[in-house]
Amino acid sequence: MPRDSSAALPAAVLPAAVLFDMDGTLVDTEPYWMLAEREIVATHRATWTHEDALSAVGQALVTTGGMLRDAGVPLEPAEIVGWLVARVNEQLREAVPWRPGVLELLEDLRAADVPCAIVTMSYRGQAQLVADGAPAGTFGHLVTGDEVTHGKPHPEPYLVAAGLLGVRPEDCVAIEDSSPGITSALASGARTLGVPAVVPVPQRPGLSRAASLKQIDLDVLARIVSGEVVDLLG
Repeated sequence: MPRDSSAALPAAVLPAAVLFDMDGTLVDTEPYWMLAEREIVATHRATWTHEDALSAVGQALVTTGGMLRDAGVPLEPAEIVGWLVARVNEQLREAVPWRPGVLELLEDLRAADVPCAIVTMSYRGQAQLVADGAPAGTFGHLVTGDEVTHGKPHPEPYLVAAGLLGVRPEDCVAIEDSSPGITSALASGARTLGVPAVVPVPQRPGLSRAASLKQIDLDVLARIVSGEVVDLLG
């Protein structure tokens, strides 16, 4: 059952859409990616530190592929990406690891007729696995890393998502966990909420923050889309 906080809210104050990053925001897949990275590095006896893995969080996959090649994996970035995607997909087919509070928030948004999209640097097949794990019709569009010219931190992914939904970016709330994703969302003009997963989310001008999506309901989203900076991280 949707949470009661939405009951007294007029629809006009709600976001025109909510645009969700995927890895680390909707689903706790960063450990899946890090495991895949460790495996390909071990296979090729390359060197990849935990700090390297953290610096790859939120980057376009081809960027991560280039980083792994530079670390000593003797493959082209596209080949590395293909291997990583396949390995993460294997793990996703076993279980979709939803982040805390996600399913409850999605239920509230569906009840309030607020459209949602996934905006991710993961590829279409992987995003579809996650979307298929949500209730039918939850995500109206997927914007994926293999279907944009410029990945995050460029604003293109969020601009494309708003365009597909027929809304203005500034009337949307984008939810992100990484620095490249937050940069992308803010640059698009979307009201942006940062929720940390494996890397901290420092304060930035115009950036709302929360420790978990369990803290976020329709009332908070309405405050954010109105222009208020809401900081629940402390």
